[in-house]
Amino acid sequence: MVGLKENSGKPGKSGEMRQTKGDCLTMQTRISTKGQVVLPGPIRRRLGLKPGDPLNVKIEGEQIVLSRQRKRTRKAKIVIDPVSGIPAVTLGPGAPVLTSKEVKEMLSDFP
Repeated sequence: MVGLKENSGKPGKSGEMRQTKGDCLTMQTRISTKGQVVLPGPIRRRLGLKPGDPLNVKIEGEQIVLSRQRKRTRKAKIVIDPVSGIPAVTLGPGAPVLTSKEVKEMLSDFP
């Protein structure tokens, strides 16, 4: 099903029209005098994009295609745990926290 919604914002602002069809979301935006493009909020939220996230830009025929860059894999390093004094592996700040169950599953494959 295709539906069009008009934005209740001011004319000329990004996100003027929204077209949805199945899993597709299409909105309009404009290029600023500095060459900047604003990605409308619904698109950023749907893709989980945050300020500073890197994007790839490519041209396909007459289309500009933006795609999310894959996040770099974190490089693990061994550090000394400040509480126990035992060496531990860390992926740095912001790394996902593993549950005991996840650790047991990973170690079950370890010889």
